[in-house]
Amino acid sequence: MTKLRKFDPVRYLDSDDMIEEYLLAACEGGDASHIARALGDVARARGIADLARKTGLTRQALYKALSGEGNPELATITKVADALGLQLTIVPATKNKKDAA
Repeated sequence: MTKLRKFDPVRYLDSDDMIEEYLLAACEGGDASHIARALGDVARARGIADLARKTGLTRQALYKALSGEGNPELATITKVADALGLQLTIVPATKNKKDAA
């Protein structure tokens, strides 16, 4: 019998390039819960305990905020991104995305 295990993207987030592509893909849809969940995956790949220390947030608070189930404040997302060495940037939507709307 073949054993299957649940897909966990964290197993593949083993380089800065992979993390960048993963987050870019997560942001394309503009779904806040999907983006928060992707940031949570990156946080788990990099180490939640270290991230908690850097942000001053508890591990529980990080898991909750980045689960995709909650609605984290922008300040929390910014703090997490900064601790992960990332920068949030707002750019104009692509022409194709504007035409689809």
